[in-house]
Amino acid sequence: MSEHKNFHFFVDGKKFESDRSSVCGADIKRIAAIDATYQLFLEEQGDTPDKPISDPDTVVLEGKTKHFFAVPPATFGHVNR
Repeated sequence: MSEHKNFHFFVDGKKFESDRSSVCGADIKRIAAIDATYQLFLEEQGDTPDKPISDPDTVVLEGKTKHFFAVPPATFGHVNR
């Protein structure tokens, strides 16, 4: 009998879990109830740039806990007036 394992990750500081060891960007948005038009980023360590995660991109949740953040569309290089 195998033990059921959940994999934890964070989006915008909130903890979520999946029963799969890898998920795609669209799954992360769905699980975390993030608007589908938002861009997802994986937080990296130190000076390493954060990694953009597209909807079809697969992220392995095993190992170190992953932290993501979501950004509304047209946020970069755009000034709201």
